[in-house]
Amino acid sequence: MKQASTIMVQGTASDVGKSVLTTALCRIFVQDGWKTAPFKSQNMALNSYVTLDGKEIGRAQGVQAEACGIAATTDMNPILIKPTGEMKAQIVVHGKPLEEMSAWRYREEYIPLAEGIVRDALDRLRGEHDIIVLEGAGSPAEINLKDRDIVNMRMAKWADAPVVLVADIDRGGVFASIVGTIELLEEDERSRVKGFIINKFRGDISLLQSGLDWLEERTGIPVLGVIPYMPRLDIEAEDSVVLEKRTEQAGTGDLDVAVIRLPRISNFTDFDPLEAEPDVLVRYVESLDQLGQPDVILIPGSKNTMEDLLFLKKTGLAEAIANHAASGCYVGGICGGYQMLGQKLYDPHQVESSIGESEGLGFLPLSTTFNTHKRTERVSGNVSCGHPAWTDMQGLAIEGYEIHMGQTTPLAPVLPLLSINGQDEGSISEEGRIFGTYVHGIFHNDAFRRQYLNKVRARKNLAPIEEILPFRSRQLEAFDRLAGHVRAHLDMEKVYSILHKQ
Repeated sequence: MKQASTIMVQGTASDVGKSVLTTALCRIFVQDGWKTAPFKSQNMALNSYVTLDGKEIGRAQGVQAEACGIAATTDMNPILIKPTGEMKAQIVVHGKPLEEMSAWRYREEYIPLAEGIVRDALDRLRGEHDIIVLEGAGSPAEINLKDRDIVNMRMAKWADAPVVLVADIDRGGVFASIVGTIELLEEDERSRVKGFIINKFRGDISLLQSGLDWLEERTGIPVLGVIPYMPRLDIEAEDSVVLEKRTEQAGTGDLDVAVIRLPRISNFTDFDPLEAEPDVLVRYVESLDQLGQPDVILIPGSKNTMEDLLFLKKTGLAEAIANHAASGCYVGGICGGYQMLGQKLYDPHQVESSIGESEGLGFLPLSTTFNTHKRTERVSGNVSCGHPAWTDMQGLAIEGYEIHMGQTTPLAPVLPLLSINGQDEGSISEEGRIFGTYVHGIFHNDAFRRQYLNKVRARKNLAPIEEILPFRSRQLEAFDRLAGHVRAHLDMEKVYSILHKQ
């Protein structure tokens, strides 16, 4: 059986743009008529993606599959590592939790078993597509990790993949990072590197040309392209490092939305659609002095709800949120944030934390117990809340996904927010300004998002905005914008030559 051609995107460091450039290449190859799929053997991320069959993979590979116009599968990311604390992580294999392991145990005991898992997954993808775009992790020159590598150069060898090395010029030292990486590779690894991409460039490229010429002469490897910095990609990010650039986000908006940046924040892309709204300023805050006077406070998901709840209490944010809520501020919680809004949390099996039980924030009469079974499922339903403040939203269609190990039950009668598959889901406070739900992606539902924001506008005596922003179509358009931007600055003839698909 004919197998797909492969190409691998590796980087000189983390956050140099590997995921975005992999997404761009996926889209370009599809535009050019090739059946394409992404692959990352091992991914470490808290911002995950649920496949159509209810399995959990890294969000980057889910987004890359969307760029390819295909449904994501666990073969695209067979191993997902979700950090739960210092030196510990939940290991997810083909979309299902295996167990929690220390970093040492994973490296010494499990990685030798993982080789077969990732190679089999790649072989299945190669049998079904024309091109596989592999993504590496961190740097291939991590000397202390190379003997157990299953995601960089050893993966490239197993896939027989030529490597394109990406460096971020925006952080400085681009030539040192490229040459240093090449020098630290073994000879057979170095021979796999077929080109460089310099990413996030700002300025006059003529001033860079002498450096590019030197680099090619020094290494004997061509520069395939210099990609100018592209602001506001409108493509979901995976690594919460991007939030560093959003914490002090400047801008204007009628509505000030503060998202609490929990230490173990997960699925922060739940709030991307809010950032796209013209009347909204979204700020990610992690301290009391950053909170200010928001109109809405949103508490996101967490990989360790109990520890992050303790963070809110220790920093004074819990008390501040309560004071804002009492003054009329809107408050919402998604997944872990929903659990925190309740009265009690129990973790008898230490699924997420060594903290056995904790008092919640007390906004909703709910109790959550963490179980060993993880729920991962795509869901759909509608707004069913009968609260007078929400009657205008009743019946609105909702789609999203759930990823959680907690089971939440009412301690007193509650008003549900949604009806999912005929079952009540979520909760609304008595005054109607506080809500919680397990449904990730609830703000990706355009009509729900707009009407919710209009409620907040009404409290500020602002006229409603009738136009509904089609966020999903904007995301699809963003793939084409990204592909066009990269294609314009990348020597695709050389890329196809590397792929042997001229």
